[in-house]
Amino acid sequence: MQLRVVIAPDSFKGTATAVEAAEAIAAGWLEGRPGDSLRCVPMADGGEGVLDAFERARPDSVRR
Repeated sequence: MQLRVVIAPDSFKGTATAVEAAEAIAAGWLEGRPGDSLRCVPMADGGEGVLDAFERARPDSVRR
């Protein structure tokens, strides 16, 4: 049975951005379950990384 999985981590302060964490989790997941469908949705709690998460969620956004 194929699973549909949403991976939505926050950053790991000082070690990985939310995007890096999501990609690492996805890579590990797919090693064990290569047939699953994954969607990476990096999150932010309003601190550092919030603009990166917003930019990834809204590719049409523009930083000013």
